[in-house]
Amino acid sequence: MIPDGFAPHYRKSKFTDPWEPLYSRVSDDEVSIGTVLRDAHCNSRGMVHGGFIAAIADNAMGLSCGQVIERQGRSVNGLVTVTLSTDFVGSAKVSEWLQTETTVVKAGGNLCFAQCLLRSGETVVARANATFRALF
Repeated sequence: MIPDGFAPHYRKSKFTDPWEPLYSRVSDDEVSIGTVLRDAHCNSRGMVHGGFIAAIADNAMGLSCGQVIERQGRSVNGLVTVTLSTDFVGSAKVSEWLQTETTVVKAGGNLCFAQCLLRSGETVVARANATFRALF
């Protein structure tokens, strides 16, 4: 079941197409991305793959930084990842709902700093931190 507030993800790309359906919930300060885990998201043991976790966290943090920068009244033409670190602290399995929870720590000048938790239910599966360079 898809949680309230989530709709089909508005930002499609060839990179994320294999992981569809993806969902997002957008607010002024955050773009949260979620999905029901399928085989395409998981390793051979049926556990969510670290590469998927890192990619979705990167995507959610970048989109969230864009939201905050736009809210500041600055028009951004995109963001590029400068650094990304991911700590894998739990696990999730096929058929579980996984979602991101992003906090933009600081958006100023050309850099934006964000942190993200990925959860499956009450379980924290991973935490990530990233720095992005805004393209104006």
